Amino acid sequence: MTDRSTRRSSRYNKNPQSRKSTSHWFRNSFIILIGLGAFFLFTYLGYLDYHVRTQFEGKRWAIPARVYGNPVELYAGYGISAEKFENLLEMLHYRKDSELAAEGTYFRNGGRISVKTRTFTFSDQPEPQPGVAMRVDFSEAGIASITDLTNEQSLAIVRMDPVQIGSFYPTIKEDRILIKLEEAPDMLIKGLLASEDRDFYDHFGISLRGILRAMVANIQAGDMVQGGSTITQQLVKNFYLTSERKLARKIKEALMALILEYRYSKNEILEAYLNEIYLGQDGASAVHGFGLASQFYFGTPLKDLSLEQLASLVALVRGPSEYNPRRFPERALQRRNLVLEEMVAQEYITPEEAAAAKARPLAVIANTHRSANRYPAFLDLVKRQLKQDYHEEDLTSEGLRIFTTLDTQIQDKLEETIKRKLPQLEKLSKAKALESAVVVTRRDSGEIAALAGGRDDSSAGFNRALDAVRPIGSLIKPVIYLTALQNPRRYTITTPVNDSAIFIKGDNGNDWSPKNYDHKEHGTIGLHTALAKSYNLATVRVGMDVGIGRVAKTLKDLGVNRQVDLYPSFLLGAAQLTPLEVTQMYQTFAGDGFLTPIKAIKAVVSASGERLQSYPYTVRQTVDPSATYILNTMLQEVMYSGTGSSAYSVFPQNYGLIGKTGTTNDAKDSWFAGFTGDYLSVVWVGRDDNKPAGLTGATGALPVWTAFMRQISRQPVSLTPPDNIKMVRVDPYSGLVAGSDCPYGKGYPYVTGSEPTAYSACGNPVIEQDRPWFEEFFPQSE
Repeated sequence: MTDRSTRRSSRYNKNPQSRKSTSHWFRNSFIILIGLGAFFLFTYLGYLDYHVRTQFEGKRWAIPARVYGNPVELYAGYGISAEKFENLLEMLHYRKDSELAAEGTYFRNGGRISVKTRTFTFSDQPEPQPGVAMRVDFSEAGIASITDLTNEQSLAIVRMDPVQIGSFYPTIKEDRILIKLEEAPDMLIKGLLASEDRDFYDHFGISLRGILRAMVANIQAGDMVQGGSTITQQLVKNFYLTSERKLARKIKEALMALILEYRYSKNEILEAYLNEIYLGQDGASAVHGFGLASQFYFGTPLKDLSLEQLASLVALVRGPSEYNPRRFPERALQRRNLVLEEMVAQEYITPEEAAAAKARPLAVIANTHRSANRYPAFLDLVKRQLKQDYHEEDLTSEGLRIFTTLDTQIQDKLEETIKRKLPQLEKLSKAKALESAVVVTRRDSGEIAALAGGRDDSSAGFNRALDAVRPIGSLIKPVIYLTALQNPRRYTITTPVNDSAIFIKGDNGNDWSPKNYDHKEHGTIGLHTALAKSYNLATVRVGMDVGIGRVAKTLKDLGVNRQVDLYPSFLLGAAQLTPLEVTQMYQTFAGDGFLTPIKAIKAVVSASGERLQSYPYTVRQTVDPSATYILNTMLQEVMYSGTGSSAYSVFPQNYGLIGKTGTTNDAKDSWFAGFTGDYLSVVWVGRDDNKPAGLTGATGALPVWTAFMRQISRQPVSLTPPDNIKMVRVDPYSGLVAGSDCPYGKGYPYVTGSEPTAYSACGNPVIEQDRPWFEEFFPQSE
C-alpha cells in the first residue's frame, strides 16, 4: 500500500524543478500577453487619436454649393399680383406672422401684404443689404405702392433675397449652414445642456453620474425621457461612427470621446456638435446642424428664433424622426415642453417664461424641399458652365454660393405653358409623345431667364435644350440674307431675286433640286419678300451667289462654333444645332450685330463671402450693325405678313415682333426663334424618335412661343437705325423710288449709297405673281 502510494505520488511529483519551470512559463506568458495587449491597446488608441485629429482638424464637412436664382426687384408698377407675391414668399420660406417679429416674416390682408425682408449679401454688393419692414399694396395691374413701415415713406425699389433653386451635393447628401459658437443663441446652449448634458463642462467625455441619473429618470417615467450619452459622445457617434448598437462600438465611442476631450477644448467640441448633429431629412438630403435646421423648420436664421422654437430644435436631438414636428406635432410639442421644464429645473429660465413659451404653437413652415433642385435642366447648364473654372470637388464640398440669372417666375410660366400647349398640339397634329425645348434670354444682356429641357422639366433626364442636335430648317435663312446684306453694293432689302427652279449638280451623282414648301415658283420678287415668305428657291439662289463658305463664316460670327457640312443643303437648314446654339445665333440679331455670349451665372462667392468669380456682361461687334438692322426689319415683315403673322392674333399690331419660323423635312422639327423689346426665346417642338410631328414652325413652335411671350413681355421692339442707314420711300412692286403721288410707297432702310435712285412708274407692277407684302395679313406655312 505504501509502495503504491509512493508510486502514485511520484507519478505527479516527478520533479519539483519541473513544477517551478511550469509556473515561470505561465507567469511569463501572462506578462507577454499583457504586454501584447498593452501594445495593441496603445496602437489602437494611437490609431483612434490620429483618426480623431485628422478629421477634426482637417476639412470637417463637405458643404454643398448653393445655387440662387435672380433676385426679384419690387417697385410701383411691377406686374405681379398679390397671389404671385405670396407664392414667392413661400418659395423663400417666409413664415406668416402678423407682428413681423423677425426677418423672413409676412402677413397678408386682402390686397396688402406686409413683409419683413431678410438681411442678405448679394453678389454685387460688398456689404449685406439690411432687412426692411414694408407694406406692399396691389392693384389689378400689379404693385401700386411700397411703404417703409418704420417711417411711412415710399420706397422706390426693394430687392428681395433670391430663391435657392438647388444645391450641388457630395456623394453623401448632407447639408448644413455652418455657425460659430458665439453666433449660437444663449438659450439654445442652455437648452442643450439642460436636456442632453448637464455636466458637460465638468466631465471628461463620459459621465457616470449622467448615466445613473438617466437610468433613474427613465425608470421613474417608465419611458426613455433622458439619455446617458454626453454631448461629446453624441458628437463622436455623429461625426465618426455608425448608429449600430453593439458593445464594441460603445467602447470605441467612449475611447474616442476621451481622446476628443483630451485634445480639444469644451467650446471647440460644442461648436462642432452644433454643426454636426443630425436633425432631420429633406428628401434625399440629410439636415445637419442647428443653422440649417432653423431654416428648414422655421424659415428663419437661428439668431432670430424665439425660446419655444429653440426648445423645439433641442427636442429633435433625441430623435428627428420620432419628434418630427410636421409628422408628429403632438409628440413634438410634448418633447418641446419637457425641454422647457428641464431648463426651468436648471434655473436657465423662470417658470413664467416656460409657461408663456408652452402656450405658443410649434409654428413650423411647410416643407417645400429647400434642397431639391427645382429646375434640373437649368442647373445642368449652370454646372457645365462652372466646370470650365472649378473642379467637381469644389462644387460639392466648399460651400460656394452661386448666383444665377434664372427668373423663377418666368421659369414657372414657361413650364406651365409647355404643359398646356403640347397636349393641344398633339390633338391638332394627331402626333403622340411630342417633346419640347425652350431657351429664354434677356434681350439686352444675353442672360438666360428660363430654360426647359423637355416636356416634364421637374426631373433630371435628357436635356434637349443643351443636347438635342436637330436640323434647324428655315432658321438658317436669316444668316444667308445677312451675309448678302453685308455687301450693300450687291444686295439691298429690295434687290430683285429669282424664285424659280434651280438644279445643283453634286459630286458622285448627288444632284439636288430643292422645292418650295407650296411646290410653286414665284418669279422675280424682292429680297425682303423672299425671307418673309420663306421661299426656298430664292434663298438657295442667294446663298449660292454669296457662297456657302461665307454663310458658314457668318454663322460662326453670330456665335455658333459647331462645325457644319458645307453642302448646298446647308442653305435650307440641314445643319444641326441645339436650341442653345440657335439662341446664341439669334441673340446676336437681337444685339444689333454685337455678339453677347449667353450666360446662366452672374457670380460665384465663397462660403466666407469672398467674390471668387464674376461673369460680367461682355459684347463685341462681329457682324455689320447696318446689315443687321436691315435684316431685323425684314424679320419684322416675317411677323407682320409672313410665316409668323399668327402671333399678332394676341400681340398688339404695333409691337414690332421680330422672328423666324423653321420646319425640317417631313415636318420632323418645328422651330421658332424670335424676340420682343425685352426677351428673346427659341422654341423647338418634335419627337425624340425623329418621326414626323406633323407640325410646321408656324403651327407648332410659334403657338408655344406666342402663348408664353405674351405673358412675360412688357416692351415692344424699337429698332434704332445706325447713322449710315437712310430711309427711302419705295414702290414695292418695282423696288424703285416711289413718287409723292404713288399710294403704294413704303419706307425701306438702305445703307447710304445703296438706295435706288430711279423713280417707279407707280401703278404698273413689274411682278405680276406677287402682291404687296402689306396686303397679306394672314398666317402662312412654309
